[in-house]
Amino acid sequence: MRLDDYDPSDDIRDLGRGGGGGFGGGGGGGGLGILFSLLPMLFGRRLGCGGILLILVIGFVVMNSGLLSLGDVSGGAPSAQGQSNGGNVACDTAEERFACNVFGSTHSVWQAAFAERNREYARPTLNFFTDQNQSACGAAQSAMGPFYCPADSGVYIDTAFFAELRDRFGAAGDAAQAYVIAHEVGHHIEKLSGVLDQAQSAQGRGSEADGNVVQVRVELMADCYAGVWANSARTSDGGRAMEAGDMEEAMTAANAIGDDTLMRGSGQRPVPESFTHGTSQQRQRWLRRGLDSGDPAQCDTFGAASL
Repeated sequence: MRLDDYDPSDDIRDLGRGGGGGFGGGGGGGGLGILFSLLPMLFGRRLGCGGILLILVIGFVVMNSGLLSLGDVSGGAPSAQGQSNGGNVACDTAEERFACNVFGSTHSVWQAAFAERNREYARPTLNFFTDQNQSACGAAQSAMGPFYCPADSGVYIDTAFFAELRDRFGAAGDAAQAYVIAHEVGHHIEKLSGVLDQAQSAQGRGSEADGNVVQVRVELMADCYAGVWANSARTSDGGRAMEAGDMEEAMTAANAIGDDTLMRGSGQRPVPESFTHGTSQQRQRWLRRGLDSGDPAQCDTFGAASL
């Protein structure tokens, strides 16, 4: 992919290692038990493209869970880049630089899209961490994969996930990595458009299976938004960011993280009622819809008769 260098500012930070980790002070090990006990109070699932390792551990039930309101949660306004948690500097490794460039490109695309609709685009933040840290939604742990936290409008990622995506799931290439970042930013677009609030309300009224159906549509919409970004991304010289082979890399990544593919890979029989992100075919279909159209209006998964 051809992406311009991004100038890090206060919307990108490196949290480093530590920062509390775990829910309710229990650390990472106790977090799963708390998640299961609080399932009725969860907002869907923590919105993430990855979540692969967590899926394999807990059977897809609370994949990428995001706690929106469970008492006092940490995470105020993001501090300036390079000044948080001991002065960790963001965008100082090859993996982080690429993620920063993708993130900056999403700003350009979505600012323009919002301006066309006479709306102002409120930027999310990009937060790098190592192993575990903390978000306003609770623990940020590498095993959860990249995720978006609506409570602080933050995309959280341990870039070690990119190696996992490549080595374990066969989704190599910079376009596959860009898809991950753009998908999470897609959840931020859903927040700004009110989709996440509507999804939370719908999930609160139904059963767990009904909530999963809603969550699948949320995730597929973010896939489509990732495709819209890829279609629209341009460099400063006017060229397209997507190059030959990039679409195939992104499609490979979408296929690798479909619920059915992940369940088969872990030796389980796919159970559609437990799906939270959609099948590989569905993820590829909605990513391609965004890629082909470049039109956010084409990403209405809730208005679609079939996925």
